[in-house]
Amino acid sequence: MKILIACEYSGRVRDAFIKKGHNAISCDILPTELPGPHFKGDVEDVLFHRWDMIIAFPPCDHLAVSGARWFKEKQADGRQQQGIDFFMMFANHHCKQIAIENPVGIMSTKWRKPNQIIQPWQFGHGETKKTGLWLKGLPNLKPTNVVEGREQRIWKMPPGPERAKSRALTFNGIADAMADQWG
Repeated sequence: MKILIACEYSGRVRDAFIKKGHNAISCDILPTELPGPHFKGDVEDVLFHRWDMIIAFPPCDHLAVSGARWFKEKQADGRQQQGIDFFMMFANHHCKQIAIENPVGIMSTKWRKPNQIIQPWQFGHGETKKTGLWLKGLPNLKPTNVVEGREQRIWKMPPGPERAKSRALTFNGIADAMADQWG
């Protein structure tokens, strides 16, 4: 399959699909951290090519409930609406197989509830990070390796320039489950 991994700089999901023999490319405004097929730039420049599957990780900065204390400000200056519009660009795409990943946030009320909520501890990582998957033409992910040690390490990171990037990373177990079950 020809697969676009949108808003991914890490290459983790892209590489999981490539290992399964698919033609996958990641796209982000940041350069990729792992060598491989990557488009550095605006996802709209490649989004409307012909794709068999799109897996999108739109920024959650203005959508996630973790930032609720800033919602009024973000609504007033338009940042929240920009985030909603960007998310919905993927939701309204004509591709037959789409997964959109985002933490628990306003899209559950602005659009619809996610098809599924997943946690890293369901896929071999002893962490909590409640994440929604909005799916079109794809089944829910089945847990692959339920583990103990469910900590919130990712949320306890100190402020700094790398915090947002680190919090946005897709866990390898989830990337592998996507490739195994959707590929």
